[in-house]
Amino acid sequence: MNRQQLSRGILSALLASLASCAVGPDYQRPEVGQQTSYKEAHDWKMAAPGDATSRGKWWEVFGDRDLNALVEQVAINNQNLKIAEAKFRQAEALGNASRAGFFPTISASAAETKSSRGGANSSTGAAFGTSTSHNLSANVSWELDLWGAIRRQVETSDANIQASAADLESARLSAQSTLAAAYFQLRVNDAQKQILNKTVVGYAKSLELTNNRYNVGVAGRVDVAQAETQLKSAQAQAIDLGVQRAQLEHSIALLIGKAPGNFALAETAWSIALPSIPLALPSNLLERRPDVASAERRAAAANAQIGVAKAAYFPTLTLTGNGGYSSPSLANWISAPNRFWSLGPALAVSILDFGKRGAANDQALAVYDQTVATYRQTVLQAFQDVEDNLAAINILTAEAIVQEEAVHAARESVALTINQYKAGTVSYLNVVSVQTALLSNERTAMALKGQQLAASVGLIKALGGGWHTPTQINTK
Repeated sequence: MNRQQLSRGILSALLASLASCAVGPDYQRPEVGQQTSYKEAHDWKMAAPGDATSRGKWWEVFGDRDLNALVEQVAINNQNLKIAEAKFRQAEALGNASRAGFFPTISASAAETKSSRGGANSSTGAAFGTSTSHNLSANVSWELDLWGAIRRQVETSDANIQASAADLESARLSAQSTLAAAYFQLRVNDAQKQILNKTVVGYAKSLELTNNRYNVGVAGRVDVAQAETQLKSAQAQAIDLGVQRAQLEHSIALLIGKAPGNFALAETAWSIALPSIPLALPSNLLERRPDVASAERRAAAANAQIGVAKAAYFPTLTLTGNGGYSSPSLANWISAPNRFWSLGPALAVSILDFGKRGAANDQALAVYDQTVATYRQTVLQAFQDVEDNLAAINILTAEAIVQEEAVHAARESVALTINQYKAGTVSYLNVVSVQTALLSNERTAMALKGQQLAASVGLIKALGGGWHTPTQINTK
């Protein structure tokens, strides 16, 4: 076997090794503490959504046209989403850069060099003059991926791309759910304002009644003062709601990418029914939640980086080639006599680095352990989010039923007490007491409705977004 055949054999063996050797551990998804059901689910029915199930426009289950229009603007104008989308494109670009490592680097150069030397020619005695050299060359360099460093780096990039995609979906879901929660809070604020406006009308009539009774001498001045105090207090409460409404309106403007000064949401009569929300099984939750998917992909990326760190212990083999033309004159520059070339492999290995590679390997292992712990913590947080919102919906539903009964009882109490006051059997202080209790109970009932809506939005977010099922599944 001649030298050329031997070189070809070695090169073939090296190339074959590219498909078989990659140092570092192959990735296995970290195990997490799994549960088969939710403690707070009670008699909720389970849906069967998977990762391939379309999330759809989950906010449409609330049946509010204004909300639908606002959420549609989030995907178009929300700046946090644009940040996440730009980060995703950065991850894609880094992935493309990593894949470029599989291929050789080719460069070309053209140069003109002038040089001179002093002294004299020994044969002629003439002094050396200035010489000119024209060079045109192409260079090729290819580092063979013997130990899988490039492949592990590509694995890292691919996992980071997937994590960035999940981060984008997580940002989208967060913006959408935050907008829905702010919108419902604003509408509850408007409903509270309507309750107070209605109460103010009632208190004004009570003040008029008390004034009339005072004028005919059947009521004292203290009754008039109490009625007027009650009216002004309700008016002040109605005005105070404007602060929170303005801030909520500003928050919504920010979420849809508008300046607060250019956005307004008119008050309107509003009534909404709580939606039916099917549950995802705990095992499906790991596939549906984008933050869980992102954390798991970060762990995969960190695992691949261990292989990159381990590959640094092994030598690198680089094939280099150079060729071109060099001539002292432009005439016949590109011709066979002026041609030059070189080709050969280069083997390099770090012999002593005083622990640098070991430190990099230890760091990669520590980063992997960190991402695994983050993944497991994210999964536990996902389970907690579902349990928290399930508990909130269950408890608030029971509380709302009792609270509505309290409102009905308070209304009856007001009607009876006003009749007693007109008959002169009770003082106006009794009227003030029952009317105040009615207003408090009505506002509490509306606040509970807002809490139920917030918990519904929170549960949808905790489950990873919306869903499409052949038939709507009732939760109760």
